[in-house]
Amino acid sequence: MTMDLFKSMSAYAHEQLMLCHEPSCGYYGIIAVHDTTLGPALGGTRFWQYNSTEEAVTDALRLARGMSYKSAVAGLNLGGGKSVIVGDNRRTDREALFRAHGKFVESFKGRYITAEDVGTSPADMEYVRMETNSVAGLHGRSGDPSPVTAYGVYVGMKATAKVRWGSDSLAGKKILVQGCGHVAYSLCEQLAHEGAKLVVTDIDKEKVNQVVKATGAEAVAPDAIYDVPADIYSPNALGATINDDTLKRLKVEVISGAANNQLAEERHGEELERRGLLYAPDYVINAGGVINVYGELMGWDLDRAKRKAAEIYDTLLRIFATARAEKIPSFRAADRVGEERIRAVGALGGIRV
Repeated sequence: MTMDLFKSMSAYAHEQLMLCHEPSCGYYGIIAVHDTTLGPALGGTRFWQYNSTEEAVTDALRLARGMSYKSAVAGLNLGGGKSVIVGDNRRTDREALFRAHGKFVESFKGRYITAEDVGTSPADMEYVRMETNSVAGLHGRSGDPSPVTAYGVYVGMKATAKVRWGSDSLAGKKILVQGCGHVAYSLCEQLAHEGAKLVVTDIDKEKVNQVVKATGAEAVAPDAIYDVPADIYSPNALGATINDDTLKRLKVEVISGAANNQLAEERHGEELERRGLLYAPDYVINAGGVINVYGELMGWDLDRAKRKAAEIYDTLLRIFATARAEKIPSFRAADRVGEERIRAVGALGGIRV
């Protein structure tokens, strides 16, 4: 069945979808812009070997929408966008590839700003910067957003503990950490320092070993993580790990992690609510990354970015309170907060002179 691009765009009211190709370097890219009501669309560039063009387009559209809501809920003057580059992110000949990407980003004339994401790095963004100023996450500026992202997830996890158990202390809590990348490594350090009991996994055994060595965590096989009884499940790798299979297996009370698009489908968020699991909406708790990039654009230092990320704690408490009051799942309460801010700002008229 052929994908209907316009139908896919209209499902979540995307403004623009660009398919890009540069044959000289084998570049295939997709840039999705969801909404620019609050400001230019910000969203990183993901480099991934997708199984199909339809899968890549769907990922770009979902991630772009998530970025709109993430910025709106975080109180930032940014819209949402996302790029994906289709291919093997282990390739070493990267200059031409990312300069080609930069040319397409530049064609948006400031309506879209990119940064690093899964499979890309600040070094890649330096190549993009050779072709456009619409890029952040550069060396010597905000750089790697992982520490601020991890800090936001940490304070957000404490907020979930406050709601679930009446105290935001994570000491003694057993936490399942899926993924041991940069964000998860920093998160695990903070959790271990507070006295949490960690169980970790990743498809990359070396990354697992690094986290185990740094924190004393217990390691398990990637698929086994869902069967370990614990207090909190923290997904910090790719999305859709809350699905029909894992919901039958998870034995936790809270889901709180940095991964994007944690729910395979919205109905899985509804199922979490029915089962009594407290879910921290992904784009709310992982907003530290976009806050870090926004800070770079605004000239903030690291401390100010972390102070802004600390607001995730109170934001989540408000969202959980809204969910309880209106008897809706937390992910719908978060969407409502984001949509209301976009709608309110969009309704403002200009001043005529």
